Amino acid sequence: MLREFFIAFIISIDIYLAAAACCNSGIRIPLSSAFIIDIFSTAVMFASLSLSDLISGYITSGTCHRIGTAVLIALGAVNITKSIVRNFIRRISDRGGFSVKMGGASILVRLYLDDTAADMDSSKVLSAGEAAVLAVAGSLDAAASGLGCGCTDISAPIASVFTFICGAAALMLGSLTGRKISSLRHDLSWAGGLLLILFAVFSA
Repeated sequence: MLREFFIAFIISIDIYLAAAACCNSGIRIPLSSAFIIDIFSTAVMFASLSLSDLISGYITSGTCHRIGTAVLIALGAVNITKSIVRNFIRRISDRGGFSVKMGGASILVRLYLDDTAADMDSSKVLSAGEAAVLAVAGSLDAAASGLGCGCTDISAPIASVFTFICGAAALMLGSLTGRKISSLRHDLSWAGGLLLILFAVFSA
């Protein structure tokens, strides 16, 4: 069950950072909204792992492993790139006379750059609909990770249970420690990307 826990832990890092960013911006995440985020990530993880197992039955084990490894490494690289882009934009925004405008960008682009963009009505409370949008954007990692874990011994039901538990813990901790984490002024989503790459390499 170690692999199931590890992949669930990696997925929960982005959930934690999103909750921390909301907390630092004074955005409250009600229990119902937190449940939507958590259950959606869990459902996506289960579905993607199940689909991965199904696909693995039609291709050779070696090909499946190579594709899975490539997907996980690519996802890790995307997360690291996201962290670099966010830190770059933050530095520009912190300089006097500079500001970053994202009003005309799509919600997915804005969420890619700033998790607090989920509060679309600026009410400082994440509604069920806004939580669903955040969950969809955040669950892309869960989907890619699940598909990348094909031809492995990872159990979809067990991984899903761990995803739900780790996601709930991440939301709670993010809401409690958000101000301290965000005060570091560095985006930490690169950590999840690095762990995904390491997981892919050592699972190959």
